[in-house]
Formats: sequence, C-alpha cells, structure tokens
Amino acid sequence: MLRLTGSSCRKLLPTSVIRAKDVYSRCYATLTQNSESTTPADIPTIARRLPKKEGTIADVFSFSANDIPPLPQRFAELKKQIYNDAIINSWKEVIRELDLVTEEISALGGKVIPQISYRDIVRGLSEKQKVAIRRTGTVVVKGGVPKEEALAWKQSIRDYAAANADKVKGTPPEHIVFYEIYNSKAQIAARTHPALISTQRALLTLWHSSDPSTLVDFSTPISYFDRLRIRDPGPSTFTLGPHIDGGSLERWEDPGFRSCFGRILEGRWREHDPFDGTPRINAKQDLYDAPNQCTVFRPWQGWTSMSTTGPREGTLRLLPMLSLSTAYLILRPFFRPRQGRLINGQISLAADDWELNLEGTEFPGSQIGKAQHLSEQDHPHLRLDKTLISLPQMEPGDQVYWHCDLVHAVEAEHIGKGDSSVLYIPAIPLTIKNAEYLRDQRDNFNEGLPAPDFPGGEGESNFVDRGKVEDIVSAEGRRLLGFSNFDVSANATDGSSKVIKYANSILV
Repeated sequence: MLRLTGSSCRKLLPTSVIRAKDVYSRCYATLTQNSESTTPADIPTIARRLPKKEGTIADVFSFSANDIPPLPQRFAELKKQIYNDAIINSWKEVIRELDLVTEEISALGGKVIPQISYRDIVRGLSEKQKVAIRRTGTVVVKGGVPKEEALAWKQSIRDYAAANADKVKGTPPEHIVFYEIYNSKAQIAARTHPALISTQRALLTLWHSSDPSTLVDFSTPISYFDRLRIRDPGPSTFTLGPHIDGGSLERWEDPGFRSCFGRILEGRWREHDPFDGTPRINAKQDLYDAPNQCTVFRPWQGWTSMSTTGPREGTLRLLPMLSLSTAYLILRPFFRPRQGRLINGQISLAADDWELNLEGTEFPGSQIGKAQHLSEQDHPHLRLDKTLISLPQMEPGDQVYWHCDLVHAVEAEHIGKGDSSVLYIPAIPLTIKNAEYLRDQRDNFNEGLPAPDFPGGEGESNFVDRGKVEDIVSAEGRRLLGFSNFDVSANATDGSSKVIKYANSILV
C-alpha cells in the first residue's frame, strides 16, 4: 500500500482551499490506515484558510421553498448512484414511526426537552439523563453562570457596539439583531467561563469513536468563535426558519459526509449512531466555500442566554427526535408524492401514496452553498407545526446545546417585554482539522478579524476596546483559544494522543 508521508503530502498542497481539502482527505485516510507508525511529524499541515467574502448571516439561508432554484442534472445521477432497494422499506418504516413520535412530542410539549442543573454536570450525568439527551439530541443546562455575570456580558457588548457604532455590521442592517461581532471582551469571558468549559467537556463525552485510532479527543474542548444576538420585542424582518447547519447537499454529495448516514441508506436506519465521531472526522460540510458554513467538526451547537426569555419571546425551537428526523431527511430526496393523491386538498402522508423519484434533481430544501432548509411543504411527514418545540424559560447564564444534525429554528414572534439575547457558543473537540482551524482563528483574533468560517473583511480590527489575548484570564481559557499547549491524559487513546501532539506542534 502506498504510504503518504508528511513531506509527500506537502508536495501535493496547492494554493486553492478546495484542493487543500481534497489533499487533507487523502492524507487523513492514509494516516488512519497507518495509525501505529504515524507520528505527529507525519501529519501534513494544511495551508491557512483564505478569508471568505464579506457578508452577513443572511447569506447562508433560504427563506422559503420558492427561493430554491432547480439543481443541476448531476444530482439526479447522484441519487441513482446512492440508491438501493432497501431504501424503500426504510422509508415506509420511518413514516410509520413518525406518526407515533409526532403525537408523543405534541402531547409532551416543552417537557420533552431534557433540562438538567449545572450541579448534574459537576457530579456527573446519570444514565437516564444521557439516554434522554441522546434520544432528543438536545439539553438545557440551568445555572452555572451567575445571572449578574451574564447580564454584565450583555451590557459590555452594548457598550462595545455603541463605541464602534459607525463600524458595526449585522442583520437586519436597519436594526441589528444578529451582530457580526466575534472578538468582544464579553465573548472571550463567556467562552472561557469554567461553567461553559465543564459543560462542553461533559457533553462531548457523550460522543465516541467506533475506531480508537480516530484522530479526535472528545475530552478536550476548544473554542469556536461565533456571533451573538440581541433581539428586542416585536416582529423581526429576519428570523431563522427550520434548518440544519453545516451544509445541505454535502450530506449526500460528499462521500465522507454521506458515510455518516450509511446505515440509513443501507436500509438499517434503526442502527444509525448519531454520536459516532469516526465517520465525521473526514466529512466535508462545505464543498462550495460559502461564508457562514461551518467547516469544522462541531458535535454540539449551542448558545448561552443573556436574558430571561420564554416561549413566544423570540426563543429557539427544536425538533427533539434526532435519529428519526435524520433518517427522514436523508431518505426524503428519493421519494415524491404520487399525483392526485390528496386528502382534503392536502398531500397524503400515507407511504403508499409516495413513489420513487430517481429521475428528478430534487433534494428538498437543499441549495448549493446554503444551510439545509426544511418546511411543511417539502418535509410534510415531520409535521413541523406540531413537533418544533420552543425552549422553556431561560434565565441569564443558562445554556442550551443541540446535536449538529438536529432541526431547529427561531421563533418569528417576540411578544415579551424584554430583549431576547444569546451568545452562540458550541462544543467542539480537538481533531486535526479543528486544530488547524483553531490556529487560524487564533491568528484572526490577534488581528481583530472575523473567525475563518464567517464573512471576511476588516471585522473589528479598527474597533475600540476589542478583546485581546491579555483578556484571557485562565490557563484553561488560554488552551481553549490556542495560546497554550494541551495535555495528554493518562487514558488517552492512540488517536487522541496523536491529535494533541499535532495540535501542540502547530500552535506555536
């Protein structure tokens, strides 16, 4: 077998970011196949990411099914390539199961979303709690960050935005809700808060690697800079409908990403393990180099509240049936409703009233360079009107996390009396690709630029009083942001040990 060493991989490295991703894939595959003999020096260092074009959060979303243009013919060929007969039985089983789970979620409402105390994080999650989190794909963590501290973060951000009012960008531009701010002192304080770090470490350990040589360390969280939201009461001209981040067409188009859902496509959807990190490491979530597309392995998306916010107050909505909704989404492009099969003027949801669709290019809700969009029109069996559940009341300092495959949305209405404000802070582990992203993110932070996955431009480089390295007050925080070395734990796997040594070698 041909073995690519670090030097030979580097010879292949082009200046193009897209080609660099291809080289990464080939080299990563070789490294995992030769895990016993590989040392950190053998791992090829990928060139630093080029800045993305300027823009805002609005660039990555489709706001209705009518916004999505037809896809090229190659996507019909892709469906034929992926298809096998076992998909038909899986489709029928998933539809039957959706009927049952939809009624259960509708009856439970907000009670279906697991809520735990930060004290549970400190003493260790129970098996019952772990089962509930894995089944729903989400969890609310109450407490940990004192309310006064979270409110102080929000005031600090308001002051920072006001001091740089002539340079702040966001969406919608006439009355910003989503701020293109990544480097404020308050965000640095929140990302490095002990309660957030402990919570992220606990949730990352709910993931595992089916292959111990996988180059990932789930016990080592690192920081992923994202933006923030401060939304006042009243209607919004920009809200996020049902969607899944981390690409759309890539779930089927990229072989690595598609392998994450291999059992679903093989007709064994009940065996799908959404918490197996091994196939995720080499998945390409951004084939089109789009601003706002997450390129790292981000197991848990999340936000930390800076306000008292309840249902109908502009809060988050979640579809708490992780494996089942994922199976439906992955199988949906292969089927379409039969013509004329209507019940009371609506598309019939009966499995027998749907037929194979291998000739059309449709991947419902998917668009090149956008997030995965879902709607009642395109994904009727999900019954989004019943199954998207608003978070219970959140207090300043509370956290919520949701699985990277989970369908979520933001309420269109906000009838509350106060603002609905959050910091987007996910939980991501140390991997080769994530370490390289951390290196580039750290360099951008030093210069006051946006994080690499986000719209480019001068960012906060000319802002007054932006966050700097001296604002990181803890040793753990310095590691999290890439300014100090990581430690290899005594129980580290072969893969996690290698990835830590590699991260330390490039974060110098």
